[in-house]
Amino acid sequence: MILYLHGFRSSPHSAKAQAMAGRMRQLGLADRYYCPQLPASPEAAIGLALEWAERQCNAQPPQAALSIVGSSLGGFYATWLAERLGCRAVLLNPAVQPPRDLRQYVGVSTQFHSNQPFEFKAEYVAQLRALTVPAITRPERYFLIAATGDEVLDWREMAAHYPGARQRIIQGSDHGISEFDLYIDEVLAFCGVDVQRATD
Repeated sequence: MILYLHGFRSSPHSAKAQAMAGRMRQLGLADRYYCPQLPASPEAAIGLALEWAERQCNAQPPQAALSIVGSSLGGFYATWLAERLGCRAVLLNPAVQPPRDLRQYVGVSTQFHSNQPFEFKAEYVAQLRALTVPAITRPERYFLIAATGDEVLDWREMAAHYPGARQRIIQGSDHGISEFDLYIDEVLAFCGVDVQRATD
């Protein structure tokens, strides 16, 4: 199973989440992919993701049962979950210090794909701090994709936070990794998906 976690103000309708869903459908694996709408509360978001992930890991070890792909803030959550569960994680321009970076967004914001308002409360900063992973363990289970042209987050901070992990540093690009289609199969292969299987 692949659990995709979107970023701050994002949703399952993001370009990368939709591209992943489309590729999994093409491979006949639509039922092996899950991308929930995450609540604004980090505590609630991680609770929702953890509950679903633990259900997938009931029958077999996390290393075999689950891979998590996280974008931006979703990458921060994916790191915590990978440390907790021992599963693989792919980080797409992940947030490394969201307690610092998201403090400026306390208040009411809108979602990118629906313009629906939501509130990012001051207490959420403390919730993010509680989920911070100071240093990863078993770097072989992590795959970082970071763009030097990310206009929101610093790729050098990302690279430094995942020492020893597989890393693909894209020269240029942007925070959304506009050319993500080029990397989907590499992501899926890291997650244990046979991308050579017959397509529809």
